[in-house]
Amino acid sequence: MLAENHRRKAENIEKSLDTLGPDDWEMKIEAAMLAGTHWANYALHRRGVTVDGEDIIHTSMLTVNMLRKYSLAEGELLAALGEIEELRPLYVRGDLPDADRAATRAVALLRAIGERARHAP
Repeated sequence: MLAENHRRKAENIEKSLDTLGPDDWEMKIEAAMLAGTHWANYALHRRGVTVDGEDIIHTSMLTVNMLRKYSLAEGELLAALGEIEELRPLYVRGDLPDADRAATRAVALLRAIGERARHAP
């Protein structure tokens, strides 16, 4: 996918996220992960680390070598995305308490990811 398409999709998901209520914690975490992944791809494409069409889907699905390569360019961004991905199995279709707090954390991580990606060269 082209970098600008990733940016557009991430921004659209963020707009939808802003309409969710306090009880929509599963959707907030899911949206944060999806938008965060688009922002990560946007940043990696903009930096020239990845070419159009070389998109990450989940950080957990990357080979060690690819994760290392991407982390050298966007370590903080990928660490934040990885943290969101770690929340997902516990709270999306999971049953741990404090899901609203996890959703708040996921959204905060997404905001940091988006801010960093927007400033990628």
